Amino acid sequence: MRVVVTGATGNVGTSVLDALAMDPNVREIVGVARRLPAVTFDKTQFVTADVGRADITDVLRGADAVVHLAWRIQPAREPGELERTNVEGSQRVFESAARAGVRALIYASSVGVYSPAPKERLRDESWSREGVATSLYSRQKASVERLLDRIEQDNPRMRVVRLRPSLCFKREAASGIRRLFIGPFLPRWVLHPKLIRFVPDNPNFRFQVVHTADVAEAYRLCVTQDVHGPFNIASDPVIDPETLARTFDAKLVRVTHRTLRTAAEISYRLHLGPADPGWVDLAFQAPLLDCSRARRELGWSPRRTAVQALLELLDGLRERASVATPPLSTYGSAEKNTRARV
Repeated sequence: MRVVVTGATGNVGTSVLDALAMDPNVREIVGVARRLPAVTFDKTQFVTADVGRADITDVLRGADAVVHLAWRIQPAREPGELERTNVEGSQRVFESAARAGVRALIYASSVGVYSPAPKERLRDESWSREGVATSLYSRQKASVERLLDRIEQDNPRMRVVRLRPSLCFKREAASGIRRLFIGPFLPRWVLHPKLIRFVPDNPNFRFQVVHTADVAEAYRLCVTQDVHGPFNIASDPVIDPETLARTFDAKLVRVTHRTLRTAAEISYRLHLGPADPGWVDLAFQAPLLDCSRARRELGWSPRRTAVQALLELLDGLRERASVATPPLSTYGSAEKNTRARV
């Protein structure tokens, strides 16, 4: 198989390259990224392309599958730029895949595509896909799935799969995650588990985590198996205040959604942190995922628990863990000088 992966140098992309390279059915991988990495991956050649501007039809010709991961979280203060890459760029990739006759299109959706839901039970893939209104990320994920609905309807011979994972963590993504969501001002030492003495206590502060390598395995299964449709991807247990308190031997402190959102908004307005307050709303309002379909039809099961993935990320944040790709390097500049362009 020849597989093209857009957004190949990010948190999920680098793990997808590793997972595909280990599959004997995959003979060639083409990684598409805005900037080339300074590290190599088995079976992989890279081309540079900005999916928000470039036509990658020629890159996709002859591909058995395309995994579309390209997505930008920043610059959050330039929503038009994010719209160009995330929504318009996704449409370009979908249309290019159709023109090139690609047999399988696997799209990186998200828990963020779903409408708000109470946290008392898990929701399967049939839950409403209108997103969380106050989260730009969520609204764009919902918009892209509507675009994909039309592409799927117009191209019945193309197998279309949508993966909807929870938060994806791995140690090596720590520098990239810090740059996207935390910023430079939080001291690394405060993230040691023994120094986390308090955790927020709120019944709606419940979310899911999955190790990025386990997500990558789900993508590999989607590429190599004759499956279609949406799949939720998350690990147990659900991360809730009680789980955090046990993990860190910390005390619970009652905190309201409004308090956390106000704190996030102040930080964002003062340029103390890069993440807009919509991320707090997403954490409180996004549903918890029922992953039964992925286990049943994909044969997928995570090798690591949600707590293990979370602790691994915290370790990476303390140690400034990184990968020599532009999105994941410590300074966001790990790229080659020589580039193959489209």
